[in-house]
Amino acid sequence: MSFAVPDSVRPIRDAVHAFMTERVEPAEPVLHAGGPGAAAALDELRAEAKKEGLWALGHPRELGGGGLPFLDYVHVNEVQGRSEFGQLALGTFTLQDSLMLHEHASPEQRERYLEPLVRGDIWPSFAMTEPAISSSDPTQIRTSAVLDGDEWVINGHKWFTTGASRAAYTTVMCRTEQDAPPHLAFSMILVPTGTPGYRIVRETPVLGLDGAHCEVRYEDVRVPAANLLGPRGHGFVIAQQRLGPGRIFHCMRWLGQAQRAFDLMCRRLQERTAFGEPLAKKQLMRQHVFDSYAEIQAARLLTLDAAEAVDAGSQARVEIGAIKVVGARMLHNVIDRAIQVYGAAGLTPDTPLDRMYRHARAGRIYDGPDEVHIDSVGRRILGEYAAGGNWEFGLR
Repeated sequence: MSFAVPDSVRPIRDAVHAFMTERVEPAEPVLHAGGPGAAAALDELRAEAKKEGLWALGHPRELGGGGLPFLDYVHVNEVQGRSEFGQLALGTFTLQDSLMLHEHASPEQRERYLEPLVRGDIWPSFAMTEPAISSSDPTQIRTSAVLDGDEWVINGHKWFTTGASRAAYTTVMCRTEQDAPPHLAFSMILVPTGTPGYRIVRETPVLGLDGAHCEVRYEDVRVPAANLLGPRGHGFVIAQQRLGPGRIFHCMRWLGQAQRAFDLMCRRLQERTAFGEPLAKKQLMRQHVFDSYAEIQAARLLTLDAAEAVDAGSQARVEIGAIKVVGARMLHNVIDRAIQVYGAAGLTPDTPLDRMYRHARAGRIYDGPDEVHIDSVGRRILGEYAAGGNWEFGLR
């Protein structure tokens, strides 16, 4: 295991890094403002990415993507994560949905959704979380779908369906089997967002940030039976295939955010003076640098280790659960220290840190709260010992 980016990946990673720092990051004020100006700026960035061969790098080549192998794309995803707009500008925000459709979609579904998804012509959305239940136990999902002739009739209430307000369709996790075991009782169904009964209640702000996280009601929504994605009752299987690599992508993007915050902090320490000398000469300020360095390096190694395990064919449940917790904590801590170094300025929109900080806090909740992952990792490791084995770190 090496921290270093492989030589074969370095040129494309450097190109993405330059695109992020020279074009995406400077455009953030316009993109944050929203409206027609933001839409035009994003369209321009997307066109530039396509022109320069940086579009959809992680998507399979046979779908029209860049075809980067999983581990190579992990390294690219790190620098893409420097800005919340990186995925949108580079066409990778559809990757999880594209891979899910590539694996499970019917020929008709592929033509209608998958091909335009990779091109960036349409947006996807994914509906699993519900406001009335604890989402850390998704077997409680109440949204249901009943087969009525050749149509599914869907009723339920979802929220945090990110991007639903602009999406062409939503992949809905819903109960379709009444007598099956909990993890075989749910299915995925593709629902065009213009279907009668599909009603967006609101876009829910998150810590004051508008991120198109939509609350949606399904009121006798009827879609063809052919809109079932994969086999009936296999919703959890499909969800796990989607979420495992997705969590690795999250953690690598968090490392990109942490790198940006670390750079801002270290430069501020060099530029700012107090009591007659640069802040960089203050021992407590150096403590911030040390702690951030150690946490970033540890989180990065854990994440790359998990990615290697997945690439080798493992489900890597322990490794992925660990990085989800460690990565989110690391990101919060590094940004928090950078804000502390900036002082009052760090609390304002004069730096990107205030938005980064709020996004970082959400990381400890989405894709499973910390507590669920901590419990799962502890249970799995202790299970090895209960079975008479052990957890030998040097052999894992």
